[in-house]
Amino acid sequence: MVAESRVPQVLVASNRGPVSYAIAEDGSLTAKRGGGGLVSGLSAIGPEANAVWVCAALGEGDREAARRADGLLPRQDTGGQRVRMLDVPAETFADAYNGVANSVLWFVHHMLYQTPLEPAFDADFARQWAAYEAYNTAFARALAHDAEEGAVVLVQDYHLTLVPELLRSLRPDLRIGHFSHTPWAPADYYRMLPDDAAAAVLRGVLGADRAAFLTRRWAEAFAACCADVLGATVESADGELRVTHAGRTTRVGVHGLGADADFLRERAHRPDVEERGAVLRAQVGEGRRTIVRVDRTELSKNIVRGLHAYRRLLTDHPRWRERVVHVAFAYPSRQDLAVYRDYTAEVARVAGEINAEFGTEGWTPVVLHVEDDFARSLAAYRMADVALVNPIRDGMNLVAKEVPVVSDEGCVLVLSREAGAAADLGEDAILVNPYDVAATARALADALAVAPEARAEGTKRLAAAATALPPRDWFLAQLTALREG
Repeated sequence: MVAESRVPQVLVASNRGPVSYAIAEDGSLTAKRGGGGLVSGLSAIGPEANAVWVCAALGEGDREAARRADGLLPRQDTGGQRVRMLDVPAETFADAYNGVANSVLWFVHHMLYQTPLEPAFDADFARQWAAYEAYNTAFARALAHDAEEGAVVLVQDYHLTLVPELLRSLRPDLRIGHFSHTPWAPADYYRMLPDDAAAAVLRGVLGADRAAFLTRRWAEAFAACCADVLGATVESADGELRVTHAGRTTRVGVHGLGADADFLRERAHRPDVEERGAVLRAQVGEGRRTIVRVDRTELSKNIVRGLHAYRRLLTDHPRWRERVVHVAFAYPSRQDLAVYRDYTAEVARVAGEINAEFGTEGWTPVVLHVEDDFARSLAAYRMADVALVNPIRDGMNLVAKEVPVVSDEGCVLVLSREAGAAADLGEDAILVNPYDVAATARALADALAVAPEARAEGTKRLAAAATALPPRDWFLAQLTALREG
């Protein structure tokens, strides 16, 4: 008699988990659930996989919840998922998260450094790197503790690059994958990292059986870094790269992440979105065209150059004055870092300058909103004639994929060629060099001139490409590729 095969257990590791907590003055905790591809993916695999999600406590509410539950959160708070939240000491978390992940690895992969002045790796970095190692070690130990024999582990993103190698040393029986949601830096830029840290990150990811990226470009950049920094051997076979180092081979694959069409279309027509839309239309004014952008004030999003391009549009193409409004949502991000606070202030300053220079009694050229409001973002998506998405670099950029899905009358996408989304949407978008303000202004003018019929047809093609691999399928494709490799 043949024994029935059992579905291997699935574990996910990510910095942010599916739930966060706020603590009230009386000490009570309120749980707030999040969404995204990991949430929908885990819900799709079924209870037989006995899934566990390991994440970090991000604030005091999370830490208190983790302490009260001894790490394993109540299922009524998590939508039934088994979630282990790690109470990493606040100082360690701050050094690992802000000091290394967001201020070094993010900057390297998005090529954000002003190199005459930065980076400068000194004693502060040595302390922060030790914290990053401790933070990754905490995840590896938790995963090793919770994993059944032969389980499958999907480790997510740049916060946890060291986990695969650390986990393999603890549990060589596991199938381990790592997925990078960011771009990967070209080898010459990547080598700005201290040599030992640069090597440790690559060895960490290569501890996985399979490393995956959002586009082929980022996968090839990773492989090139492995060859340049570690002396690894890189081969291509069956549509995937294979990187061999220190006697082990790691498969390197690609899974592009698409928009969740069903969710977006349903959510975009709820009453709160209709209400926000009415307010926005009143702010824009009757009969005017709209150029819409929705971003966090993250340095890589390139909001300031986008505003300068809009100003150049009004300067070089005066016929659009009083006929177009730039609806710009710039939601503050990482405000605990001074460089992000300064950038957020610069966005507001430039928007104010444009309004002061060109505005009239009945026309505000830039409608800027800085309070995060998802319903208002969807309302803006629906009314966009042109969507401006011009990041310096971006692993994918889902805004570029979401706008065409919910657009009411069709929109033209002006898209940075440095966004991962360009690989999927480039044929039907107007691609721009994100550093070229004049060229971006011309692209905006060209986009505004597209006839309504052509705009609608282009939007249909954009939406089809944007939804080719929705979050649930993206997650399951990773899982299947790791299991079958």
